[in-house]
Amino acid sequence: MSLQIIINDKLLDRFDLQHLDVSNESSGHNVPAGSQTHFRVVLVSEDFADMRPVARHRAVHAVLADELAGGVHALAVHTYTEAEWRERYGSAPLSPPCLGGKAQGEADAGAADEADA
Repeated sequence: MSLQIIINDKLLDRFDLQHLDVSNESSGHNVPAGSQTHFRVVLVSEDFADMRPVARHRAVHAVLADELAGGVHALAVHTYTEAEWRERYGSAPLSPPCLGGKAQGEADAGAADEADA
């Protein structure tokens, strides 16, 4: 499993996210092709309300401690509450974090519909 997916999954498990973007920025650095060493994460969550920026970063770093102790050389962390995100980027609706396909209930309903056909 790629580090990008591991990072994505760990952040989804820990925070109640309205938006998550995990980008592998390694290709923009002096590392071999295909490296997984430099990442940027953007998280939007009410979990960050009443937290100072350094506390938000510490919370993200705590979730990713194993990755930071291993192969991840650099992690750019951008954390926002929904209000901060909208103030900065406008009123376009946020996309929910990806659940890796259809939600389980939708997948079960789709399978039942196919079985009925």
